[in-house]
Amino acid sequence: MQEVSGSIPLRSTNFARQSLRSGGFFIGAPSRMTAAVTLEVSAVMLLASIVRSAFGFGEALVAVPLLALAIPVKTAAPVAVLASILIASIVMVQDWRHVHFRSAGLLVLSTFFGIPFGLLLLKTVSEPTAKAVLGAAIGAYVLHALLGRRRAVLQDDRHAWLFGFAAGVFGGAYGLNGPPLAAYGALRGWTRERFRATLQSYFLPASVAGLCGYAAAGLWTPAVNALFLWSLPSVVAGVFIGRALNRRLDEELFLRCLRVGLGLVAALLLLQAAGRA
Repeated sequence: MQEVSGSIPLRSTNFARQSLRSGGFFIGAPSRMTAAVTLEVSAVMLLASIVRSAFGFGEALVAVPLLALAIPVKTAAPVAVLASILIASIVMVQDWRHVHFRSAGLLVLSTFFGIPFGLLLLKTVSEPTAKAVLGAAIGAYVLHALLGRRRAVLQDDRHAWLFGFAAGVFGGAYGLNGPPLAAYGALRGWTRERFRATLQSYFLPASVAGLCGYAAAGLWTPAVNALFLWSLPSVVAGVFIGRALNRRLDEELFLRCLRVGLGLVAALLLLQAAGRA
């Protein structure tokens, strides 16, 4: 494919994919990228932002697989991280009074210790095995929460390091920080407002660190910036829609939705593990 001044007009979705894979850039006006790509990215980011804003996590599990249908994963992941930073920033401004800063600090600190082990896991343990272990652990928690007569509760933050470390391990290996954090928030019995806000105070520094990693690897490109900017209205709208949904859920319904969401994550991980075994 021939490039002129770093960018060329794109006439089809396939051509857009080829341009991204070969280093071509989306720069400037929307005429330089296909309407199909921009609309698909915007729609996906709207859905992902609603999920993240309503429940506090899960947008990467929605965004990256769906974005990868239109653009390469190496472009989709940084776009999702940029959106994560924006979402976390808006939620922190909206609801900083609900943040449990001690929990967030312990989770973030222990996550940084877990990341190197995640990288080691990525190199030494097969992806199906690691995902099967994580899926089984999340599934066991969900089954216990749904079927157990007594609800397990953590009264304080003494075990926060364990969940933060697990988030770092699986985040460093496969970008799956959210499920261990969601399980911790549920076990702590946080209100839906505290759950949503506290997880954003975790994701903000974690996402900034992730973006620095993408920049160091050369994956934070003009194409990423352009796609993020064109999806910006969808991301902002999704944050406010998600907040409205969060406020409409009562505590018990929120907890049920959270457990169902974790159950779906566990099932997805187990299916992926089985498919690649």
